Amino acid sequence: MSETAYLSFIEQTLHYFSRPHEGAIQHPVQCSAAWKGSEIPPLEELAYRLPEEEIAEVRAAVRAAEALGRPARELTAADFPLPLLSERIAQWRDELTGGLGLQVIRGLPVEAWSQQQAELFFWCFGLHFGRPGEQNPDGHLLGHVIDTGADRDGEVVRLYKTAANIDYHCDAADVVGLLCLHKAKRGGQSRIVSSVSVFNELLSRRPELAARLFEPLLLDIRDREVNEAGGSLPIQPCCYADGVLRTFYHADYFRSVVRHDDVPPLTKLEQDLLDTYEAIATEPGMYLDMDLQPGDIQLLSNHSILHARTDYQDHEDPAKRRHLLRLWLSL
Repeated sequence: MSETAYLSFIEQTLHYFSRPHEGAIQHPVQCSAAWKGSEIPPLEELAYRLPEEEIAEVRAAVRAAEALGRPARELTAADFPLPLLSERIAQWRDELTGGLGLQVIRGLPVEAWSQQQAELFFWCFGLHFGRPGEQNPDGHLLGHVIDTGADRDGEVVRLYKTAANIDYHCDAADVVGLLCLHKAKRGGQSRIVSSVSVFNELLSRRPELAARLFEPLLLDIRDREVNEAGGSLPIQPCCYADGVLRTFYHADYFRSVVRHDDVPPLTKLEQDLLDTYEAIATEPGMYLDMDLQPGDIQLLSNHSILHARTDYQDHEDPAKRRHLLRLWLSL
């Protein structure tokens, strides 16, 4: 891997997909990550609210990093001292890798920060949590989830640049983090579901479909930065080793791959798999909706959780429009 504080897009992708695999399984997976939305407490109870002393520590760290006058990508965790929060961050990391696979932190003073200061904080927070990585071949390290006016019906549009509904998917990094700066006028909830629980339900209802998850499916590659038309890539959705089920799933990209001339139509089994998998994931009681507030951080494991987003109506005032910062982290 590179010696920089962050990983290249290729390095991060290879790290994420280097998932150990012992073979397909025909039994349910029992673990903390196999939760159902109906079992999870409300966000107000689930979230960790930063106390005043930790907020003060974060403010001081932002000032210290600013005083260095260096670009964020040149900073290290040592340049952003968090002595109080360091132990807490280690606990959150353990929760993502061996617990529910999610963590919400509440109370960051984003209303008092400029956008540049919020970006500086989130980047440096990521340095403490893991190793940030590029989110596309252009080398973007900190994503801006905001409606840019992009055509939601475009063939290769990235839907996070629109206000449209986004179906269940994972990102190609161990952890995805969001920091909410502004929320939408209406809608825009973050919807998450345990991919372990979805697998268990699928196995109990349609074992022949669950078995297909351990064989490659073609994934649409939509990055025009790679080439003008994109392409396809075979990806095995599920890997199992040492009692751990790791899942990569992307509803839209598994379906849209057939736009390529050299890709055959989905088979009846593959179509049934996608339809049934997503139907289970959207059943009441399976998923959890989160209405993230300004100053909230959401951290999700891309190995055990799928995330989606409801469509939304935004504010007319550009300064108030829904805006989240996004980090991809490798552990």
